[in-house]
Amino acid sequence: MKKKTFAMGGIHPHDHKIAAMAETEQFPPLQKVNISMAQHLGAPATPIVAVGDKVKVGQVIAEPTGFVSGFVHSSVSGTVSAVQPMADIAGNMVMHVSIDVEGDEYADGIDLSPEIVREIKGEPAELLAKIKAAGVVGMGGATFPTHIKLAPPPGKNAEFLIINGAECEPYVTADNRLMLEAPEQVVIGAVIMARVLDVKKIFIAIEENKPLAIAAMGEAAKSWPGVEVLRMKKKYPQGGEKQLIDAVTGRRVPSGGLPIETGCVVQNIATAFAVYEAVQKGKPLYERVMTVTGECLAAPRNFRVRLGTPLSAVLEAAGGLPEDAAKVISGGPMMGKAVANIEATTQKGSSCLLLLTAQQTARSRESNCIRCGKCAEACPMGLEPWRLNKLSRAGGMYDALEEHRVFDCIECGSCQYTCPACIPLLDMIRVSKGEVMKIIRSRK
Repeated sequence: MKKKTFAMGGIHPHDHKIAAMAETEQFPPLQKVNISMAQHLGAPATPIVAVGDKVKVGQVIAEPTGFVSGFVHSSVSGTVSAVQPMADIAGNMVMHVSIDVEGDEYADGIDLSPEIVREIKGEPAELLAKIKAAGVVGMGGATFPTHIKLAPPPGKNAEFLIINGAECEPYVTADNRLMLEAPEQVVIGAVIMARVLDVKKIFIAIEENKPLAIAAMGEAAKSWPGVEVLRMKKKYPQGGEKQLIDAVTGRRVPSGGLPIETGCVVQNIATAFAVYEAVQKGKPLYERVMTVTGECLAAPRNFRVRLGTPLSAVLEAAGGLPEDAAKVISGGPMMGKAVANIEATTQKGSSCLLLLTAQQTARSRESNCIRCGKCAEACPMGLEPWRLNKLSRAGGMYDALEEHRVFDCIECGSCQYTCPACIPLLDMIRVSKGEVMKIIRSRK
């Protein structure tokens, strides 16, 4: 298979896939979970349970609020002990539902048998309704509600469904394990989404550093017409939605535009698996595969973790927090977020918990820009990060920042990674981008 990649920019950080061969383990039983109402992009869900209520695994405990929102389900069975704001990984107060665990009783209609269900029943509208009811979201990090993405606006039609198996972020191996351990379920989930979209062609794009996953997915795809596995070049950010569309189809998402304008819909490997479980097994999204990794860990692991599990418990199950761990990151080192509160809990977008040492996280001293242009060469969106940084530091230059397309920045960090002057380019750009986006939204 020919290796594909996107045309513009990109970098080649070491992949550090040290947990790639660690088989997924079921996380140990819990005593209590704290389930966030804000674990999807858009408006937080509204709790529909109260203190003292008995709930089962897979039972709806919160309903969508507004158009861009999603259902939230209990990940355990037991008694609701609190409905109150709690701190998330950044320390922000977010509404949570706390449940004291009592046994492991499941809601009606959930099929826990290991048999693979291959026959897809139901019209597209029925399939979409099941995906929505199960609370499925994009699990590659964005957590955009999947049912919305599978219903393009009037006049916008999908031609291709691209399943993102690149997992280009260093260290993260959760999708890799799903492709190795449940390849056919992932393919069936992709086929279900293609039927909802009325798409005949499915591409499953996997980076070349996952040869076993490529082989497993290729074998699983043989039984499903229209499904093709593509071997992608290892280059970051290969898994970026716009970059993946470029790499697979050669089409470019227009500046400020949406991927559907290219006739493409991109979904993550874990999302495809969640769609399979939702439609074929009647199982809502209440658990996910999560990598716990870092060189300072004695044994990096992959767990199937229920939502609402305290991160401190996840770390304890992986051997505890090592003495030389200076920073804990939710996600990968390029686009992940530093964890300020390890008592925060796992969410639908929790793909990885990364532990880094002080040496790995130390920033070099910033020096003056030498106008080498490396940041511009690395930018996969064709921007000029050095210029955006200069405008950001000047303050109030929002018209100029908009003119130079700061809103197109995908915050991948390629510019900051490659800068020889160690300038915190992304830090500055991110702040200004937020302000410019507020101005653009206010116009609408």
